[in-house]
Amino acid sequence: MSAVTLSDQPPPLLSSRARWLRKHPTLIVGALLLLAVTLLSLTAPWLASHDPQEIDPMARLQGSSAEHWLGTDAMGRDVFSRALWGGQVSLQVGLTVAVLSTVLGVLLGLIAGFVRWADGPVMRVMDGMMAIPGILLAIALMAVTRASMTTVIVAITVPEIPRVVRLVRSLSLILREQLFVEAARAVGTRLAAILWRHVLPNMVAPLLVQATFIAASAVLIEASLSFLGVGVPPQVPSWGNMMAEGRNFIGVAFSIIVYPGLLLAATVLAINLLGDGLRDALDPRLARQL
Repeated sequence: MSAVTLSDQPPPLLSSRARWLRKHPTLIVGALLLLAVTLLSLTAPWLASHDPQEIDPMARLQGSSAEHWLGTDAMGRDVFSRALWGGQVSLQVGLTVAVLSTVLGVLLGLIAGFVRWADGPVMRVMDGMMAIPGILLAIALMAVTRASMTTVIVAITVPEIPRVVRLVRSLSLILREQLFVEAARAVGTRLAAILWRHVLPNMVAPLLVQATFIAASAVLIEASLSFLGVGVPPQVPSWGNMMAEGRNFIGVAFSIIVYPGLLLAATVLAINLLGDGLRDALDPRLARQL
């Protein structure tokens, strides 16, 4: 009977990491796909073969070629370059909206959950905002403001705040009755310290998952607003603007609308897969089942 050498067994750390990766394939696939889209967008200044704003009337609606890899649009602009730069707009909007809505939603949700007299007024306002579809509320806000990246972010952030407020409030109503919170109150700990030390750490996992879904929704809404003509300015290369400009020429040059649409779908899919994977990885009940 031969003895087993140490080299025959994988290191415990590597073995545990390999098991974790096998248990959460959705998280890995989503993270890798989102990383690929992010790298393509961030390296647009170096990967893009043309200036996304450069107009060439002599090269209108051309197909794929050595000079224009994905063809050109109705103004002769390079589709490949504009698609790469458009990713920066979508990712910036998605990340900013997720952060802003989460921060504001946490503040309002904690007020509603721990300040009893403020619970009713805050939640009635949130209920009123949720009664209006998010895309319609965003369009209404854009209609009374000037089109810019900032106004688009604000218009998308406002409808997303109630989702975070309701989540944080429900968690607060549970956590404020827990023994560790009552013990902190009993020894005279201030409310701000209780929220920072005991309440917020127990909300990180669900808030992280919620933020990923908000980011995916923000990317879609931004593209929808741009497609409808009420999003970022038309000269800004965004996926929504590209599809709006190319819808009248899809029979002549399908690349104008197909490739931005594929990148948009890949980005939203990646963020949703990442959110599903994080939910499975951070849920202790699912972890025990695995």
